[in-house]
Amino acid sequence: MQMYVLALNPTDSVTEGFLPAARRLGLDVTLLTDRPEAHRDRYRDTYPDAEILECDVRDHHAVITAVSAHRRPDAIFSNSDHLQTQTALAAGYFGLPAKNWHATLRTKDKAQMRRHLAADPVRSVELAAHQDPGELLTADLPLPCVLKPREGVASEDVVLVEDARELLEHCARIRARRPGAALVAEEYLPGELHTLETLGDGNRLHVLGGFHTELSPLPYFIEERMAFVPAHPEPVVAQVLAQLDALGVGLGACHTEFVVHQERVRLIEVNYRAIGDQCDLLLAELLGIPLFEHILRTHLGEPLPADLNARSDGAARLVYPLADRAGTLSAAPGPADLTIDGVRLTYRPTRFTGERHDLYHTNRDFLGIIRATGTDQTSVDRVVEDFLAGLSWEITP
Repeated sequence: MQMYVLALNPTDSVTEGFLPAARRLGLDVTLLTDRPEAHRDRYRDTYPDAEILECDVRDHHAVITAVSAHRRPDAIFSNSDHLQTQTALAAGYFGLPAKNWHATLRTKDKAQMRRHLAADPVRSVELAAHQDPGELLTADLPLPCVLKPREGVASEDVVLVEDARELLEHCARIRARRPGAALVAEEYLPGELHTLETLGDGNRLHVLGGFHTELSPLPYFIEERMAFVPAHPEPVVAQVLAQLDALGVGLGACHTEFVVHQERVRLIEVNYRAIGDQCDLLLAELLGIPLFEHILRTHLGEPLPADLNARSDGAARLVYPLADRAGTLSAAPGPADLTIDGVRLTYRPTRFTGERHDLYHTNRDFLGIIRATGTDQTSVDRVVEDFLAGLSWEITP
């Protein structure tokens, strides 16, 4: 069976999750990407025979043309946050299992999501690329507020602004980095950040648990630590699922971020794909299920089992050490795979010595990712803290 996978930059989800799962399922995979050399470099050792075709994957017409000119597809899939609507339209064109493109657009477009969930209003103002940022000052929007790209991801250019001056300054800075991008300013939603991870086949929806996320100090929203939550309170889950249902989410994986304030769930954003930054790899290990195979099977039109037989005794922690300044990474720890007191710990660098980076105030500031799993949260946290204490990075200005 032939599966097309749409991708931008290579990610751990694809290289360590979906490609091995496709191989185990016996699928022939063709990767469509606008960055073929980056993927060939990444797969040179692990998938030397990987079929990679260059394609403008942000254009669904180009995707349909590339697939039509190649081999008949049995599935078209992507785990990129930026490519869900293109994937849905292309799969639908060939009559294949597909997410509802209305739902992929609603979840990607943050202004459209707020409009669609008008029954649970969050005060939000959209600023098109041609509009004067001064128009935000006349809108019915409380300050402080959160400014973000309408179709952003991973806390890129998301910032809390305290007053009118900051609002105008940050609008100008974001537009300088993202010419032509629409922005959204919305009320700041208080409460601790949580996630809900779901997996559906279009008829049945499984809740896989979620995470409690610790963020960097304001005004930025960088994920620094995450702890696995096997089950959020039932009223909380019910509120999240009701809003996902209103958005039309149902096929494949979905990663939803929310806060709870005065027993009311408020969505931050919905990423209609599997959670990233190695949390998906951790979930598969922690739950003891073939998570990536399940996700791919849903895009082949196969139903999910009524019971995933997931383990429920797991504890986990992820930590993302951050760069605190711009410069060249001159010394850094290498990868590690350890088992200590029953806790399995993995560390993977995300930057390498000799690389120079600015300070982004986003997930691009990650120096590495520590993920650990066990059956006792106290033990997991202790092992992670002991390991982290032995690491050091040197950044030369």
